[in-house]
Amino acid sequence: MGARHALNANRSDRLGRRLLQWCIVSNQQPSLTAVQRAAVHDLMRAIPVVGEVGQRFAAAGHGISLVGGSVRDTLLGRLRADLDFTTSARPADIEACLAGWVDATWDIGREFGTIGARVGGLHLEITTYRSDAYASGSRKPTVTYGDTLHGDLSRRDFTVNAMAVSLPDGELVDPYGGVGDLAARRLRTPGTPQASFDDDPLRMMRAVRFAAQLQFDVDPGVIAAINEMGDRIAIVSSERIRDELVKLVLTAQPRPGLALLVETGLAQLVLPELPALQLEVDEHHRHKDVYQHSLTVLDQAIALEVGVPGGGPDFVTRFAALLHDIGKPRTRRFTSDGTVTFHHHDVVGAKMARRRMKALRFSNDVTDDVARLIELHLRFHGYGSGDWTDSAVRRYVRDAGPLLERLHVLTRADCTTRNSRKAARLRRTYDELEQRITVLAENEELAAMRPDLDGRQIMDTLGIEPGPVVGKAYKFLLERRMDEGPLGTEQARAELLAWWAGRSG
Repeated sequence: MGARHALNANRSDRLGRRLLQWCIVSNQQPSLTAVQRAAVHDLMRAIPVVGEVGQRFAAAGHGISLVGGSVRDTLLGRLRADLDFTTSARPADIEACLAGWVDATWDIGREFGTIGARVGGLHLEITTYRSDAYASGSRKPTVTYGDTLHGDLSRRDFTVNAMAVSLPDGELVDPYGGVGDLAARRLRTPGTPQASFDDDPLRMMRAVRFAAQLQFDVDPGVIAAINEMGDRIAIVSSERIRDELVKLVLTAQPRPGLALLVETGLAQLVLPELPALQLEVDEHHRHKDVYQHSLTVLDQAIALEVGVPGGGPDFVTRFAALLHDIGKPRTRRFTSDGTVTFHHHDVVGAKMARRRMKALRFSNDVTDDVARLIELHLRFHGYGSGDWTDSAVRRYVRDAGPLLERLHVLTRADCTTRNSRKAARLRRTYDELEQRITVLAENEELAAMRPDLDGRQIMDTLGIEPGPVVGKAYKFLLERRMDEGPLGTEQARAELLAWWAGRSG
């Protein structure tokens, strides 16, 4: 498909600046002016495939428009390779219009009227006009097809997502003032927020997510409706709530959205461990604000994310940073002198995280990783002033396993003290620990931490058959490896035989 399907980001950026500047200067609800016509023309030039889609569907007698986030992001100068369309065509007709032109199609969303396709480096999602809503008490929307573009736009979540560019003529369709809201950086619903959230309660979560993703203000009426209708989120499936939460946490700056999640009361319903961190600060201020501390740790983890595999954004690291102290409310104790303690909050927090993530239907792997990081997040503080033995360093690496880089990030991010000397000392001490790990890794192959004898060698040395005792012998040799480093085959055999003799005696 080649260059004709390439994205022209420079044109998109000019389009966004031109259109939004016009809106700001005019200070009025925009109409289709010559400036906007030129802006839409720029859009069509920036994404040539849009025009080709329009021509194909028009030739078959179907209406089709670029819609939603594709229009919004392009107008904001954020051209993307995922394009959303809405059409009068039914799924079978959509496939017929794409046949022989696209590289691939998929119909995983057919029951919702959606056909996906890949054209060069672009991904298209083309959906039949819809008019769906939740029945009372239902966890899934009832999907029905609509008849008109305006009807389809009316059911969308926010005005900035209720704009379309009709094809192939390139007319901007903006019945609810989305362009003006883009200029004002404001989230409003096309109709009343109560009606919108009643149709799909997940839109309350989307409001929070877009507040973070777009860095927009949420209209006071929308916030009031969330406060009023938050309980209705209970009819939404755990999987859909989970997916919105993941998108929120993975935004460039999730903190404003998370704060809004708490302020509106939604967090109490979907992630109650977060608002529970708002512990009452004692009058002597002997412990920090755990809630604000957790948000700051998240911010700092994002800043350090370049250290995790793939360089981020990394959900496991971010979610562990957000939840690392959720065990504190349950473990808080006041001693006789007024000191506050949170003994074992790492272990308690890991268990709490597992329960919440299981309820939200996270995969076992992601759940295990987040819980393990929470469980390990205090391990570094046993390092003290830098006097760990080699054995302790080996155990630190072993216990972290493949999460070691993420643990590095979380541990460093967990330092939020305003005492510059203390912060510098902690950074210096952790630098020393990482250097120790590097040296030992080079000398001892820490990444492949194994005993000096494998299972077959253990059985040959002891003259035994496979069974539980082989595992016990393996564990003994692994502990010796942790304590002493590589022993070598002969010393390992000698120590194994001595251990065996002691067991037999």
